[in-house]
Amino acid sequence: MTSSDLQPAVLAPPPARPTLASRVPPGGTQDPAEILSLFLQWLEDVGFEPYPAQEEALLALIEGQHVILSTPTGSGKSLVALGLHFKALCEGRRCYYTSPVKALASEKFFSLCEDLGAENVGMQTGDASINSKAPIICCTAEVLSNLALRLGDRVDAPYVVMDEFHYYADPERGVAWQVPLITLARTQFLLMSATLGDMRDIEAHLRRQTQRESVTISSDQRPVPLYYEYRETPLHETVDDLIQQGRTPAYIVCFTQREAAELAQSLTSVALSTREQRAAIREHIGDFHFDTPYGKTVRRMLDHGVGIHHAGLLPKYRLLVEQLSQRGLLKVICGTDTLGVGVNIPIRTVVFTRLCKFDGTETVILKVRDFKQIAGRAGRKGFDDKGWVVCQAPEHVIENKRRERRAKGGKRSKVHRKAPPRDRFIPWDQKTFESLVRRPPETLRSQFRMSNSMVLSLLQQDAERDDPDRPNFSSLREVIERSHETPARKRELLATAAAHVRSLYRTGVLGMTKDAKTEYRWIVVNEDLQFNFSLHQQLSLFLVETIERLDPVAPDYSLDVLTLAESVLE
Repeated sequence: MTSSDLQPAVLAPPPARPTLASRVPPGGTQDPAEILSLFLQWLEDVGFEPYPAQEEALLALIEGQHVILSTPTGSGKSLVALGLHFKALCEGRRCYYTSPVKALASEKFFSLCEDLGAENVGMQTGDASINSKAPIICCTAEVLSNLALRLGDRVDAPYVVMDEFHYYADPERGVAWQVPLITLARTQFLLMSATLGDMRDIEAHLRRQTQRESVTISSDQRPVPLYYEYRETPLHETVDDLIQQGRTPAYIVCFTQREAAELAQSLTSVALSTREQRAAIREHIGDFHFDTPYGKTVRRMLDHGVGIHHAGLLPKYRLLVEQLSQRGLLKVICGTDTLGVGVNIPIRTVVFTRLCKFDGTETVILKVRDFKQIAGRAGRKGFDDKGWVVCQAPEHVIENKRRERRAKGGKRSKVHRKAPPRDRFIPWDQKTFESLVRRPPETLRSQFRMSNSMVLSLLQQDAERDDPDRPNFSSLREVIERSHETPARKRELLATAAAHVRSLYRTGVLGMTKDAKTEYRWIVVNEDLQFNFSLHQQLSLFLVETIERLDPVAPDYSLDVLTLAESVLE
């Protein structure tokens, strides 16, 4: 290995290429064969040859089928989605791209602006809206879900791309990935993830709901193969070894923001970068403003070639870390599993500091899906011919092996062994690691649940339909019946919905009117509320009740209302 092999790969921006927007015929076209031909010709002109799985998925989409695409990270799922966006543009129709996090929606927005033209692409993330009338909309999954609940099949969404679809099984947010499937009956879907597992049940639900053919396309072929290692050396030694072998940038995965920050801080005491590399980092940072109390700490980490990346970090610092990483200037990035959702940071090696995590209720061994999602970030297509996934043994195991070696060298008969952690810890070993590597992802399970926000949106939908032939709660009952839950679970959901209705009635959000002719009593949304009134935050109903307790003539009334509103925002 030469010294040049150990230098970071500086990722230069790609050369200018012809835009896909320029291939849309004047006046558009509805001919599927012409659309496919135009897209494939563009791929040829930019020097890209699609993989078999990509070709199969593109052909199915052009033919009007739903596509469930399960291929490894880096295998070009985004290119298939781009083909569906192009189809929408050619036909003069709208296509939604949904993601689990704002960072990914934003990243996709800028990427699509390059290929499809800024005038054709918009973004909606709940707290930001750009070019919202554009034919291609990048948004978080909850944005499309809320639209679907409010408008039902009246949503203008002929095409929908749902990225990172494995979030369907997320206990807290999975409902947002299910709602569009059960409410948008005229939509053609592209569901994508590297870790879907058995999708037969979901595919059957989708065909039944939309009366449209569906195809699942799976492949295990990775453009960059992965190699797996289990290490029983201290983490600092592991990092040093990776640097010496030219296996950086490395992403060191922690499962709390505090662990990530403490680890990044400790690595600043290790000589990770050369003087020249540190100078290149300072040059790129330039006059960037680290104008927050934690900013100075971030600056010190970056000066040593150490990045930090997690949801609790200010967006401008996360973006800076991503930019430095894309230029190959950082040796190590410490963070949580935020990179598992497709944020584009080029990584050569992923290092797991542990294989257990606290899931909000209890400490558990990582699911196969979570492990593969994070591990799949290793290996950079176009820059690496291989990637590595390294798992550290538990710290107490590493320390005990060190003590055993010292005792053996000093001919001691007894070794004082370090005990495992007492809190939030489940032991793992090399067999655990190998099992996660070998096993397929778990089957996705429905996580449908009711909330005040959902009940309100469905009642608003009924009010806007204003159909006397539809009784109270028609939309609500239909959504529950179409959900992917068991009959017993659907009965529970109906009971939960009834409880939410009573709560909303007590707070005055809902009211009751009586039909003068039939004496039928209608449950309606309070007419004094604005048209777009919503309860999307979990503590929204608390806010509604608390504001009524404030004195509206008090001098600080406005500030109190503002403070309460900000306090319930996530």
